Amino acid sequence: MSAGEALLVEERDDRVILRLNRPEVRNAIDLTLVEALHEACRQLEQRPRVALLIGSGGTFAAGADIGQLRERRREDALAGINSGIFDRIHRLPLPTIALLDGYALGGGAELAYACDFRIGTPAVRIGNPEPGLGILAAAGAAWRLRELVGEPLAKEILLAGRTLTGEEAREARLLNEVVEADELEAAGHRLADRITVQAPLAIRLTKSAFHAPREAHPLIDDIAQAVLFETQEKHDRMTAFLERKAKKEGA
Repeated sequence: MSAGEALLVEERDDRVILRLNRPEVRNAIDLTLVEALHEACRQLEQRPRVALLIGSGGTFAAGADIGQLRERRREDALAGINSGIFDRIHRLPLPTIALLDGYALGGGAELAYACDFRIGTPAVRIGNPEPGLGILAAAGAAWRLRELVGEPLAKEILLAGRTLTGEEAREARLLNEVVEADELEAAGHRLADRITVQAPLAIRLTKSAFHAPREAHPLIDDIAQAVLFETQEKHDRMTAFLERKAKKEGA
């Protein structure tokens, strides 16, 4: 897998680490980084693996590149430059884990919201200050944040400019875990280990069913289960479970 210098990509058999690499501008999300993320998504769609997203230089992403954002017009907004890539990340076949340190503001926060899991440090500052710049958080926060933390807190963040600390974000369950900065990547890999020990297709179909609209249930669950019932992995895993159980009971 290759990407531009704006995004460093480390491949492993069962996971990929995507490192935002614009530390000189606190990993501000510009078009180059968006294009690199699209390429990474294309590869992860073709060969699904767990993805860990992390920033360089002690910051996740301080937002969109304001220099570029200032020059965007109506056609750019309608093109969904940032919302498109964040939605694509959200729809990746296998889970995504955002590892947050320092600032995760504006577009950086929306990138984190698009991931399935978020782990942070005490230094995290996460929020959406877009109205202070005369715009709105239009790349997912305006609807995704309410699903994550509930309407009252989401409105404080989106309408009153509240920025959460790492501990506040954990208390709101916006962060799954808070660890020290030197433990951040290790914590991400521990979570990835817990995911990758599961049956990959079962995880993939569970994620799809989880995000399906309410009216698609229970049909989508039954169809997904029908697919899994026919797999060799289901048979092998259940056989191994029964053998372990029999051995334990016979001991």
